[in-house]
Amino acid sequence: MDLKLNDDQNMLKKVAADFLKAEAPPYVITEWYQKKIACIPELYKKAAGLGWLGMMVPDEFGGGGASCTDCAVVFEELGRGPLPGPYFSAGVLAPELMLAGGAEAQKKSWLPKMCDGSAIVVPALSDDQIQWGPRSVQSRAVETSNGFTLNGTKRYVQDGDAASHFICAARSENGGVILALVDRNAPGVSVKPIFGFMIGAAEVSFNNVAIGADAVLSAKGDGWSVIEAASLKALPILCASQVGACQEIFEMTNEYTRTRVVFGQPIGRFQRVQDHCVDISIHLDGARWITYETLWKLDCAIEATANVHQAKAVASEAYYQSCNFSHMVFAGPGTDYKHPLMAHSVLAHSLYQYLGTPLHHKRAMVDAMYPRKARNVG
Repeated sequence: MDLKLNDDQNMLKKVAADFLKAEAPPYVITEWYQKKIACIPELYKKAAGLGWLGMMVPDEFGGGGASCTDCAVVFEELGRGPLPGPYFSAGVLAPELMLAGGAEAQKKSWLPKMCDGSAIVVPALSDDQIQWGPRSVQSRAVETSNGFTLNGTKRYVQDGDAASHFICAARSENGGVILALVDRNAPGVSVKPIFGFMIGAAEVSFNNVAIGADAVLSAKGDGWSVIEAASLKALPILCASQVGACQEIFEMTNEYTRTRVVFGQPIGRFQRVQDHCVDISIHLDGARWITYETLWKLDCAIEATANVHQAKAVASEAYYQSCNFSHMVFAGPGTDYKHPLMAHSVLAHSLYQYLGTPLHHKRAMVDAMYPRKARNVG
């Protein structure tokens, strides 16, 4: 197993780092998070121009045809910001859902628009704020002569406020899950931003929304299988962004321990401060190695289902805990929204439960390694 980046990947990493430094330096990102500015359209278009939306989408559909690792190195750098916006939800997850469940005509129509940024398609999958899995889909789709009528409320949609369209999961009359493309401005659709210790989230409601048959990705009720298939490639990219965030936190915290002087010496000489830095390092290393091992397996077409779940569990926990340990070092100043650590704290709390909590993915990892039938578990 070789986890070293090749020359092209190192170049991608540098371009992404330079982009962030020029377009979104830390003091600018801090201001965006402080003002709850969740998406900067001109920056999103620039990212599209660089080919960072739909990177893993095949060339024939307007994507970059890149490997999972190619995409991950870019998102690791974006995670260092952390750059706000639907780069993952609309630039990675939504295209993977379309690739996994869309008809050929839908792919040809929608994927180029997702890749060039002209359509910001955000998945609205779970109706529950925290629960993840088929049971979390509670919105209802009633079949009509022309398609379906959709009713329900998605209580927490990450990046929902920036969306032009949604890929909505709903339960059909036969109990299966369907996926459907819904225009944000369609009659009956309402988007309500959620404020609090988060950014970009929205509550999305569907009230008797008419969906044409050509907008349905999985009319046979196999929608959750499509979500699982798309997640296998998308989740490690999210993990890579969390790895980048942990790396940034580790570096800014270590720098602070060298420059902050108390009682005539840098605080980095105090054992308890060193303990916190070591804790961040342990979480960072764990997240990095399982994430890149998973990416390597995917690129080599090696079975990686258990690894994907493990990576999501470890990376989400790592980001959350790295923020906590860094706050213990920075103390009061780190709780000010003008401090760059607060942007990470806000995002780490949101991503902790996004697309499944660490506990959910630990259970899914065990199920992938030891199927329930083999374990005689009911």
